This record gives sequence, structure tokens and C-alpha cells, in this order.
Amino acid sequence: MQRWLGLSVVVVGLSLGTGCSTPSDEYQERLAALEAEAQQMDAALDSVEERLLGSQAMLQTWQELGRRHQQVTELHCQSSDAHMLARMKHYEKMEERGRQLRRRSSVAAVDSTVLTSGKSPKHPQGAN
Repeated sequence: MQRWLGLSVVVVGLSLGTGCSTPSDEYQERLAALEAEAQQMDAALDSVEERLLGSQAMLQTWQELGRRHQQVTELHCQSSDAHMLARMKHYEKMEERGRQLRRRSSVAAVDSTVLTSGKSPKHPQGAN
């Protein structure tokens, strides 16, 4: 008898476990609630994923802008160095020309005083 009782419990357990019985209303409500909750979670996760992908795209954009800025800065430094050296060379030339002109004008002033013996020419009284 115990043998039949044990066997019947096993058969009932297997039939319930394999879905042979109809699920209860409470089970159906719980399943529907879980499916609705799963859909809400999927929507929330989709939103989070979309924000993360947007943030990742923004991060990549900023990194690309940083790389481009670095390249532009390097190019600017290279070209401005050459430009600055050319300007310095130009200013040195201009300073040298100024020194030469001052020397010439001082030599010309000395020459004119030597030629006139340091005296200025006399103008007649009536002539202006």
C-alpha cells in the first residue's frame, strides 16, 4: 500500500510539474504582472543604453576634437616659430640699416662742419 501511495504521489507530482494541470488564476495574474514588469525593465534598459551610447559618442567626439586641437597647436607652433625667426631677422636688418643711416648722417654732419670750418654761411641782411 505504501508502495502505491508513493507511486501515486510521484505520478501526481510529475503531472503537475510537466504542465498537465491548468494553471490557477493567481498564477496567470502573477505571470502577467511579471511580463509587464519585464517590459518596463526592457524599456528602462533601452533608455539607459541609448543614453550610454549617446554619452560614448559625445566622449569620442571630444576625444577627436582634442586630437585635432593638438595637431593644430603643433602646426601653429611650427609655423609661428619660423615666422617669428623671420621677423627677428627682419628687425635686426632694420636696426642695422638705422645704425648705418645714423653713422652716415653723423659723418655727413662732420664733413659739412669740416668743409665750412664750423662756420655757417653769412646771409646778406636783406635776403630771406
